[in-house]
Amino acid sequence: MAEVKKLGTVTIGQAPRPDVTPILERHLGDRVELLQVGVLDGMTKQEIAASLSPDPEHYVLTSRLASGDAVVMAREKIAPVLQQKIDWLEELGCRQILVLCTGVFDGLTTNNARLLEPDELLAPIVAAMVRGMRFGVLVPLAEQQEALAEKWRHRGLDPFIAAASPYDFREKQALAACAQLKDQADIVLLDCMGYTEAMRTFVARHTGLPVILSNALMAKVISEMI
Repeated sequence: MAEVKKLGTVTIGQAPRPDVTPILERHLGDRVELLQVGVLDGMTKQEIAASLSPDPEHYVLTSRLASGDAVVMAREKIAPVLQQKIDWLEELGCRQILVLCTGVFDGLTTNNARLLEPDELLAPIVAAMVRGMRFGVLVPLAEQQEALAEKWRHRGLDPFIAAASPYDFREKQALAACAQLKDQADIVLLDCMGYTEAMRTFVARHTGLPVILSNALMAKVISEMI
């Protein structure tokens, strides 16, 4: 019988993630035991707002709490806690650790475990997939548009970016984003680990375009590595 391996997952919100976990489990099956931790575990929404809210110069991130509420944070403020959570998962015996965020992080490390960062793994794959096409990107927050556009420019792409949150879903906003993408893109990436299969179906239906779901693609990549 094949050994069941431990895969540590770190959300920048609170664990567990009922939105992302089923997608990972579908592709990884029973070969993997998921150990889930969150940067915001044990914190209230008020504590998060008081200590982790972004200032104008910060790189803005968003995630969900266990309650389902959306929160906004500064990457610079959560990075030390994220590193602590990675260290803890490695101490628990995880030899592969997945960061459940497509944002760009610099300087995250492990001692012996393989650190799986979607930005490093998915970005080159997506860039190869969409090169030569008009590239549309859906992101959660309007405040993230410029930073994430820069991420893709580094990959030689010129993305058209629209915003609609998977955590605070508003149909009117999502329909407006789809209308923009439909006219400006040939293919769309949902550039956040919080988007779901339901959101992919929604965007595909209202744009008529192929849609890449980041967490599903990440799960497929990891399934080939384990």
